Amino acid sequence: MWWFQQGLSFLPVALVVWSAASFVFSYITAIVLHHVDPLVPYISDTGTIPPERCLFGIMLNISAFLGLATMYVRYKQVYALNPEKSKIIKLNKIGLTLGLMSCFGLCIIANFQKCILYYIHVVGACLTFGVGAIYMMVQTVLSYLMQPEVHSKDIFWIRLTMLLWCCSSIVSMFVSSVVLYSGLYGTNLVQKLHWDPQENGYTAHIISTVSEWSLAFSFLSFFLTYIRDFQKISLRAVVSLHGQTLYNAQQSFVTEEQTLLIAGSI
Repeated sequence: MWWFQQGLSFLPVALVVWSAASFVFSYITAIVLHHVDPLVPYISDTGTIPPERCLFGIMLNISAFLGLATMYVRYKQVYALNPEKSKIIKLNKIGLTLGLMSCFGLCIIANFQKCILYYIHVVGACLTFGVGAIYMMVQTVLSYLMQPEVHSKDIFWIRLTMLLWCCSSIVSMFVSSVVLYSGLYGTNLVQKLHWDPQENGYTAHIISTVSEWSLAFSFLSFFLTYIRDFQKISLRAVVSLHGQTLYNAQQSFVTEEQTLLIAGSI
């Protein structure tokens, strides 16, 4: 059995690989069609113009579903490992809520493009990466609380490193974006897809775009730390039948008819 076939480890693997592929494929398509500059464009810019916009949207919607499934399994795992620890249970529920909000934000990013509905797109980005960073923090705290009985110190430090990488990328992107869109370098820069290295604001633009790519991959990399945990867990559905038919009216009719037969009325 291969390592990704053990338990549910395929979930975080699929989430990371599929999401990274959605960025890379839309980037390649946009470059080939000369819709953006090859040197580190915004991720959102590579999903603005058809046909890459269609590819970007479809693939990110699937990523949101994979993220939701991964976060739910993580929630169930933590709950199963700590059924009587109220502090961990409370944090675990908060983490699941934050995770669902982050996945919803990813759907917004996928379906509301930057150059068309900019402010809605920004809201989606804040939900995905801003709330997502808080989700990472909650999971890191849970990893700390569950050591050494459940988690080793190594996994806690790895997750803490990913969290710090993500937070530093957020700060860098926020500061450079504020400087870029402050009006010092012109207006309507949101619609700008091609940049000349000699233009004013180019340095701030590059810092902002590099920070965005760094943020995206730091966020995705955090879920790679789930692989080893998910190898030791599986979920199954239990079906409980409350009757022999799915139609209440017919079941009621059959029961009534059987009762009459037994009573000798028919």
